[in-house]
Amino acid sequence: MSSLIGPSTFRIAGSSRGALAVRSIASRNLASTSSPPPISSLDEKNPSDRMKAFRARLAQDVGDEGLTIDEFSVDENAGKSAERVRLGRTGEPRLPSYLKTSIPTGATFNKIRKDVRALGLSTVCEEARCPNIGECWGGEGGKDKATATIMLMGDTCTRGCRFCSVKTSRAPGPLDPHEPENTAEAISRWGLGYIVLTSVDRDDLLDGGSAHIASTISRIKQKAPKILVEALVPDFSGRAEDISRVAISGLDVFAHNVETVESRTPFVRDRRAKYRQSLEVLKQAKKAKPGLITKTSIMLGCGEQDHEIEQTLRDLRAANVDVVTFGQYMRPTKRHMKVEAYLTPDHFAHWQKVAEEMGFLYVASGPLVRSSYKAGEFFIKNVLEQRSAASATLIDSDASNGKASATI
Repeated sequence: MSSLIGPSTFRIAGSSRGALAVRSIASRNLASTSSPPPISSLDEKNPSDRMKAFRARLAQDVGDEGLTIDEFSVDENAGKSAERVRLGRTGEPRLPSYLKTSIPTGATFNKIRKDVRALGLSTVCEEARCPNIGECWGGEGGKDKATATIMLMGDTCTRGCRFCSVKTSRAPGPLDPHEPENTAEAISRWGLGYIVLTSVDRDDLLDGGSAHIASTISRIKQKAPKILVEALVPDFSGRAEDISRVAISGLDVFAHNVETVESRTPFVRDRRAKYRQSLEVLKQAKKAKPGLITKTSIMLGCGEQDHEIEQTLRDLRAANVDVVTFGQYMRPTKRHMKVEAYLTPDHFAHWQKVAEEMGFLYVASGPLVRSSYKAGEFFIKNVLEQRSAASATLIDSDASNGKASATI
């Protein structure tokens, strides 16, 4: 005896295997008779509104005649300025050719990377996806020109700036007590002429990590006295004692970035990072050690206006900042703040001239310049020029005094 269970599905008494076979055959027949027609026939005979809109947009973007092979080839007579065809609509500008870099290689590069891995160190070069890692680690122009930026206190920050690709957490792991020694050991092995230290923000620590940073600088100077040390540090929430602790630890350059103009700060930086507070950090470092060189960096392409850049430079001069760098903001991932504009090299040259005329000790400005990019080359070149000029002035002064004494 059998009973109807559903469409084309029968249960045969005493035979579960037979029921499965009948169900399987019925399913195949149903699938074969209800298969949809080919997509092409639907599109051609009765296109949907979505398909109609897509076709209209495509026709608007590439024209009624479509694309030809000529549009995928480059005219050799057009020179390097020829731009590739751009399809579709994009919400932000394309990456210019002058911002593209080569793949990093070289013996010095490989040695630095190997030691960083072996000693468990972090570098902002890797964590922040810096485009200049090959040039800096590779030491173009000689081993003594190589620079590396060690990131202290781990690879996780307590702040979440909208331009930065470093990991964030409210409660990062504990500090590595061996990091100061390991950092000093690595740097002494590399034989670099200039080293840049930076760090994540550690708002979870009472001193913001200032003692840890100061200890690392002291250990480096003990192991490699001739090396120049630059420290790019957090704001320590504006605490003067923590800022001073780092400033007097033996470093050569105290760096803290304002990052952008005042009006864009709430949209670019973490809410705890304030423009005026950053200016006070730079002032306090100079107050703690008057002869210390202070430095900051500004990203361009974040929606700032020219008059705002000029005002920022005036604010920095009022804070007695010595060195300023300009670089192009480049979006690390699509989750980060978008690029408002890619500025040309001529634009960066303009701001370098403006800053130099304002009296900054040194200015580095270019699309690929970063706060720690080729810092040794920029800083050492400037210092040598300053010392040479001062020496020449001193010699002339001594000669004049000697001549005057002889006459008397």
